[in-house]
Amino acid sequence: MEFRAEMRYLRVSPQKARLVLDLIKGRKVEDARNTLLYTKKRVASHIGKLLQSALDNANFLSAEKNLDVDIDNLYVKSAIANDGPRMKRIRPAPQGRAYRYQRRIAHIQLVLADRGNGAGQVAEAAPTGAVPAKRRVPVAKKSAGAGKKKKAAAK
Repeated sequence: MEFRAEMRYLRVSPQKARLVLDLIKGRKVEDARNTLLYTKKRVASHIGKLLQSALDNANFLSAEKNLDVDIDNLYVKSAIANDGPRMKRIRPAPQGRAYRYQRRIAHIQLVLADRGNGAGQVAEAAPTGAVPAKRRVPVAKKSAGAGKKKKAAAK
């Protein structure tokens, strides 16, 4: 089961929002909350509110539809920051000119999914006791005759 939350018209560049979203993709909800709590980006607080909204949606839908959703098994399945409309602005420039610039707006989508019962679970490699030995690549050896020719030519 998936649970979504969306924040639209957020006054931050989508590029800056993606920097924070990439930190929490694929993580458990609790790990994502801790990461957002200690991230020193302005957008991190907004994404934290969005994550809490997605959690509240999961709680509400589980109660409404009588689903058995374990909050501890939820993880961030996808986190996307798309472009919104741009605000065109003008900055005064030297000699009476004007420079145009754009203020960017982001639409952010967050999807949580349940990792229980093996559905959608990422397969992790099981640690083994023995560490595999490094493979040695054979090095081509110089032939014995080549060295003798150089010595003979030098005399």
